[in-house]
Amino acid sequence: MNEYAGMTKAQLIARLRALEHPSEPAEPAVSKRPNASLGIQPGLNDTEVRLRAILQTAVEGIITIDERGIVESMNPAAEKTFGFSAREVIGKNVSILMPSPFRKDHDSHLANYLRSGHARIIGIGREVVGQRKDGTVFPMDLAVSEVPLAQRRLFTGFVRDITERKRLEREVLEISDQERRRIGQDLHDGLCQHLAGIELMSQVLEQKLAAKSKVDAPRAGEIARYVRDAISQTRSLARGLSPVTLESEGLASALRELAANTEKMFGIACRVECLEKVPGVPAASATHLYRIAQEAVSNAIKHGKANQVVIHLEATPERLLLRVIDNGGGIPKVLPPGDGLGLRIMGYRAGMVGGLLSIEPAAAGGTLVACAVPLRNFPIAREGAV
Repeated sequence: MNEYAGMTKAQLIARLRALEHPSEPAEPAVSKRPNASLGIQPGLNDTEVRLRAILQTAVEGIITIDERGIVESMNPAAEKTFGFSAREVIGKNVSILMPSPFRKDHDSHLANYLRSGHARIIGIGREVVGQRKDGTVFPMDLAVSEVPLAQRRLFTGFVRDITERKRLEREVLEISDQERRRIGQDLHDGLCQHLAGIELMSQVLEQKLAAKSKVDAPRAGEIARYVRDAISQTRSLARGLSPVTLESEGLASALRELAANTEKMFGIACRVECLEKVPGVPAASATHLYRIAQEAVSNAIKHGKANQVVIHLEATPERLLLRVIDNGGGIPKVLPPGDGLGLRIMGYRAGMVGGLLSIEPAAAGGTLVACAVPLRNFPIAREGAV
C-alpha cells in the first residue's frame, strides 16, 4: 500500500475518481493483503480497500466533505497538518480548519458553487490559509476535487503545508527588495550627484561664453536644461526603487507618491483613495503591499493602456484591503513570453503577508487587482497612519 505515498496530487485525484466509478478501468488487483494497521477490515470489498489505502498512506492531507461542508473523513497526513484527530473533526463544518475572516466565507462560497457552478477553488486549486488546533495559522496549498455520487456530491480536498516554501520565497523577495533599495540609493546619492555637477559646470560655461559667443552660450544653457531633466527622471526612478516615504511616513503616503510619479511620468490620471483609521502596517509588509500596487499600476499602463487608475486602501474590522482599479482594456488572456513574472511575484508578495490576491474584470471595465490581508497579520498595527 506504500505505492500510494509516492503519487502526485493529480495521480491521487485520478485514482480516487476511478475508484468512485467502478465501471471505469482501474489498476490491477494488489496481491498483498492490506496491513491491519491501516484500519482496513476483512469484510470490505476491493474498491473500499484501495480507497482506504490511498487515504491512509498518502503524504498529502486528504479531507472529504459533503455538500453542506461537513467533514466525512480525514486521513493521518491531514491530522498531522492540522493537529486535530479525525474524530475531533468528523461531523463538524470544515471551516473549523480555517481562520477568520475566511471561516465565515466558506459556506457562502460552497453554496454559490452548488447554485451557479462558478468555482473559486473547486477544480482549480490555490494557496489559502489554514488554522491548526492550537490556533496558529499557516499557508497551505489546497486542491479540491468534486466526486458525484448516486444521490449526492462529495468534495475531496488535498492540502499541503507550504510554510517552508513560503519562507524561502520570503527570503528571495527580501533579497530582491534589498537590491532594489541599493540601486535606488546609488542612483540618488551617486548618479544624481554626478549629474548635478555636470549641470553646474554647464551653467558656468554658459556664463563664460555669454560675453564671447551669442551662439555657443545658449547651447551650453540647453545642455544644462537637459541634464536637469535627467536629474529629475533619475530621482523619480530612485524613489520608485527605494521609496523613502514608505519607511518614514507609511504606506498611504508612499502610495500617494506613487500616484503622483505615475501621473508625471506617464501623463495619466492616477489618484489614491485612503479611508481614515487605517491601521499601521509593519515596514516589511508595507513594502510587499506597495510593490503589489506598483506592479498593478505598471500592468494597467503597459498591458491595459489605461488612462485612469485608482489606488484604494481601506480597513474593515477584520482585514486590510488594497485595490487597484483601471479603465484599460484588461490584461490579455495570453501574455507574451516572460511577461507573466510580475503577476506571479504579486501573488508571492500577497502570500508573504498572509493575504489573498485576486485579479478580475472591473465592474465598469478595465481590471481590478485586490489584495485582502487579515489584520491579525499586523500584530503591531496602530490606528492612524499607514
